[in-house]
Amino acid sequence: MKHLCDHCHLEFDEKVLLKTKIGKEEKYFCCKGCESVYKLLNSEGLEDFYSKLGNNTLEPATQILENESLDSFDSAPFFERYVSVKENLCEISLILEKIHCIACVWLNEKILAKTNGIIKVNLNYTNNKATILYNPKAIKISQIIQTIRQIGYDAHAYDPRLQEAYANKEKRDYYIKMVVGIFCVMNIMWIAVAQYAGYFSGISNEMRNILNFAGFALSTPVLFFSGIIFWRGAWAALKFRTPNMDLLVISGASLAYLYSIYASFKGGETYFESVAMIITFVLIGKFLEVRGKKSAVDNLDKLNAQMPLSVRVLQTPQNSESQITRDSNPTQDFQEIAIESVRVGDIVQVRPGERIALDGVLLSQEALCDESAMSGESLPRIKNAGDSIYSGSLALNCPFEYQVCKVFKDSLMMKIVGLVENSLNARPKIQEAADYISHYFSLVILSLAFGTLLVWEYMLNAPFEHSLMVMISVIIIACPCALALATPIASLIGLSESLKHKILFKEARFLETIAKADTLVLDKTGTLTEGKLKVLNVRYFNAQNALDSKDCGILYSMLTQNAHPISKAVLEFIGQKNEVISLDSMIQINARGIVAKVQDNTYLGGNLMLLQEHNVEIPTPLQDTQASVFYFAKDSKILVEFTLQDTLKKDAKETIAALQQKGIACILLSGDNAGACQSVAQVVGITEYYAAQSPLDKANFIDKLHKQGKIVVMAGDGINDSIALGKSDISIAMGGGIDLAISVSDVVVLDDSMQGILDSFKIGQRTYRFILQNLGISLVY
Repeated sequence: MKHLCDHCHLEFDEKVLLKTKIGKEEKYFCCKGCESVYKLLNSEGLEDFYSKLGNNTLEPATQILENESLDSFDSAPFFERYVSVKENLCEISLILEKIHCIACVWLNEKILAKTNGIIKVNLNYTNNKATILYNPKAIKISQIIQTIRQIGYDAHAYDPRLQEAYANKEKRDYYIKMVVGIFCVMNIMWIAVAQYAGYFSGISNEMRNILNFAGFALSTPVLFFSGIIFWRGAWAALKFRTPNMDLLVISGASLAYLYSIYASFKGGETYFESVAMIITFVLIGKFLEVRGKKSAVDNLDKLNAQMPLSVRVLQTPQNSESQITRDSNPTQDFQEIAIESVRVGDIVQVRPGERIALDGVLLSQEALCDESAMSGESLPRIKNAGDSIYSGSLALNCPFEYQVCKVFKDSLMMKIVGLVENSLNARPKIQEAADYISHYFSLVILSLAFGTLLVWEYMLNAPFEHSLMVMISVIIIACPCALALATPIASLIGLSESLKHKILFKEARFLETIAKADTLVLDKTGTLTEGKLKVLNVRYFNAQNALDSKDCGILYSMLTQNAHPISKAVLEFIGQKNEVISLDSMIQINARGIVAKVQDNTYLGGNLMLLQEHNVEIPTPLQDTQASVFYFAKDSKILVEFTLQDTLKKDAKETIAALQQKGIACILLSGDNAGACQSVAQVVGITEYYAAQSPLDKANFIDKLHKQGKIVVMAGDGINDSIALGKSDISIAMGGGIDLAISVSDVVVLDDSMQGILDSFKIGQRTYRFILQNLGISLVY
């Protein structure tokens, strides 16, 4: 004889179940774990959990072994990485495992909220993330984990890298259900074609019954397997009295399914194909949403993977007075340790080509850092002793040392990652408005449908069968036509049109939002410009007005041994067909350039400061320019001057003019210097521009525009743009941008052109007009 476990609701042979008398009733449990959890919930007065659980099942609550250690949760490295301190309280984010339904969320929140020392609990059902505010003097993290385990669940620290498994599982489940739905719809449509053909040309009852049975067989797995997601949502809507679109979808589909079964026996018209199509079409939209979330998680993982897991820390006693002017000394004792174990005040050594993991202050005399990922500026930054060093930067040319001023979790890069995660999880205002409208729309449609049944049944004296069919028609027409068909079909055409223009809208609703936008905020580097230095002008200082082959070969040899972006640009300009000439010696001087010796001659390649330090004759006047300049000199004579600049995209000026004609206000927001921003803004015709903007400055500027009532579109391509992209109403990432900017964006311009931004506005506005037209016709119908 079979019997259910009174806690997990799984079915077992009665012989293997544990029988326990609780109160006056005999209870059955599959294990001691389920028994202990049941007793705990009863003692806490939380018996309502089982009524909320309904027919759902749980995993058996395995017992927690007494000798199992949870000490790792209370270790200092764990605290440093995962816990944030807020005044006298602490906050930690945990991912709960074995969450099956809304009842599980309710139970965990209740148990944790009643636990001594826990101040506040917020559990998100969509990603099972629990944010817990607690008093560290009253409770430890290990005790919080133990409390969760005691009620049959488990928990681990929230880490984007650990979320990949959950995102993959959710994506796989949706994919299987979607494939089943598509397969059944494709086959059921052939049956529908045969049925409709039979209605016009005649069909035998036997053949009609065969086709009806085939339709029934194909629509059943779609409704009850592929549509299980909507059944759960509809059940939650009924249980908590909050009508939603899931309830509307399931109401229309299930009523059409039941009526079609009834009509099959009565010889009437069936609607099995409508059942399958309603479920499958809406499921495809949900699958695309899940895939988009998975993509965002993947790209955040890639960003975290770029950060080093360990750094080299000086193992000698610290003496900040003597350190502040000290240069890197490779003979000193440096030990590699985990970044979570580094403390404020530690001395860290960085080698060329390594990414900086922690914020600090430079101790070496000079350093050259590529901060393009943070500031967006195309040129590396020259750092002097005492200057700030930022995490996420890339060390160039020479090793250096710096003193840590922030632990890993408080570093600039980790703050940016955290803000990006928050912006991904935050619900935009337009989505909240859509949910609000959807709630009342569902309630109104269901009320109208039921009212229609009563009118036809009692006022028009129609047969019940006819009245029921009219009620089902109201639900089906209102749900799949007006909301589930009219809008998506127009959106599908808009999305297809955008792909033809090499533009990717991640969700159809972004077409509507961009159509209403009135402000466009643009980054400079990589958006308005190519993001790559190019030689714009060459000026020779000799009678031949050219370099001879020997000098050109020496310049080529010098540039090939230097990784500076200016060197790379000049090297690309002079070409690779030059003769490679061996250099007797070569020295790279940080923030100056290159000094090489060939026989008795000294060759210099670099900026004006390098020439002045080596007493090179400076002709007057030299060009006064905001652009970068590279000089090549032999002994005391300048041979050639290369002027370089980040060039504008060819369609930038025309695109800005077209957008302004549409009434879109264009604002330039860049991390680059004021001179570069001013010159670009003047050329493209932008009157409002802001230079030297940090990632947080950009995000605050977007907030300021929102307070003014603006609907903001932000276009950018770097890490420094990611927070602002997440805060804007619509974010556009250029195709040449890094993965993170693309992951947090709503629209991706695949060909990296400014024309793509203009086309995004045009397609969004056209699609929105068609959506309004379709909805109007559908509602009138």
